Amino acid sequence: MDKQIVIEKYTSDWAFSFNEEKKLLEDILSDIAISIEHIGSTSIEGLGAKPIIDIMIAVSDLKAVDDFIEPLSNIGYEHVFHKEFPNRRFFRKGLWRAGTHHLHIYKYKSKEWNSNILFRDYLRNHLDIRNEYNQLKIELAQKYSCDRVGYTEAKAPFIIGVIQKATDEIKCR
Repeated sequence: MDKQIVIEKYTSDWAFSFNEEKKLLEDILSDIAISIEHIGSTSIEGLGAKPIIDIMIAVSDLKAVDDFIEPLSNIGYEHVFHKEFPNRRFFRKGLWRAGTHHLHIYKYKSKEWNSNILFRDYLRNHLDIRNEYNQLKIELAQKYSCDRVGYTEAKAPFIIGVIQKATDEIKCR
């Protein structure tokens, strides 16, 4: 059974934690990292979140990440292979289903990279949508309190809709 899903109120500690982790990651991945970004709900001021710091790193070639599995494990990141996500390399810091940091590595400017940036930036710039998402997350955390997969799947239509709005706004500029 999964750990209960708890949405915590935003804290600036999340940004501090990201910045500390970013320094560690830059030391290890400076040869291949094009950009290191704080993504996910903890990256959006005022938005409640599960207290997991999501970090996204852009690289020019995902195969190059294989050489960094061991160095990342030395600072607590476990490589988790997901065959259903061939365009991502994923690492978790912390216990299974109780991680403290999630590291997502994508090819720079890939669809996945761009979608994460679009979603984050749209919520940062649209308070009403951020508040709507916050309320949705609270309701879904109650409904799917011990079902992370159900919780994540139930959020997907909202996230896809926001990414589409953000994409449409960019096209209209």
